[in-house]
Amino acid sequence: MYKRILVPVDGSPISRLALEEAVKLTKDQQASLRIVHVVNDWLMVSPDAAGASTGPAIAAWRAAGQSILDEADTVARRAGVDAQSVLVEEIGEPAGAQIIRQATQWPADLIVCGTHGRRGIRRLLMGSDAEYIVRHSPAPVLLLHSPPEVEANSPG
Repeated sequence: MYKRILVPVDGSPISRLALEEAVKLTKDQQASLRIVHVVNDWLMVSPDAAGASTGPAIAAWRAAGQSILDEADTVARRAGVDAQSVLVEEIGEPAGAQIIRQATQWPADLIVCGTHGRRGIRRLLMGSDAEYIVRHSPAPVLLLHSPPEVEANSPG
């Protein structure tokens, strides 16, 4: 029986599918739902950019993240689920590590997560947050892979 379900959201179609599945499970299990959005998983700055201000970019990422959380809250509320939303801001660490930290601190009984299905060089360069979550999770992980029609319309 799952009592605490955590779902990371990033605004992508597969993230939306994971949220919808987490909402269904939350209702079925009469559980608590925590929705997490990571503002910035890695901040890349060129060595030539000494003294560059990242403040405006971070503020924009924060606003976009809050918008994603607001939309996720609306999805949960419309389904009759009262969710807790968390906006995580921790620069310099992958999103997967931050999600695991949230799952450990809360503590979650289940993580519901979408996978973008990256392969080859893109996975090597970008990493896989879903893979990181599976390898380091303190709880079971339910991964959702997007149907081909969603992948075809999704950037990245």
